[in-house]
Amino acid sequence: QVQLVESGGGLVQVGGSLRLSCKASGRTFSTRAMGWFRQAPGKEREFVAAISWSGDSSNYADSVKGRFTISRDNAKNTVYLQMNSLKPEDTAVYYCAARRSYFDPRSTLADYNSWGQGTQVTVSS
Repeated sequence: QVQLVESGGGLVQVGGSLRLSCKASGRTFSTRAMGWFRQAPGKEREFVAAISWSGDSSNYADSVKGRFTISRDNAKNTVYLQMNSLKPEDTAVYYCAARRSYFDPRSTLADYNSWGQGTQVTVSS
């Protein structure tokens, strides 16, 4: 497993932007697909975006397509989530997660075996 630490959350107004970062420890980051998930109060954790270990493919939940962008910098052991045009319904705790080495990026929670502690994103109207 890898240790994951998210940062970059905060309070933002509707229509604003935030960039989340997830720093990974260890030497295997560059071989792992990464995902971002979120959990709003009273709701189940849901998929947001995922990126392949090489960074050449990604996929998104329909609710964030065209507004969010996932990227990674393997030299820095970091994955990012750029969030634009934020809406109140984007309010949630955001978690990054890692799959085992050389697996494809997926949208299912059970496919990920390492999780960060989460960072709060609040979008106010």
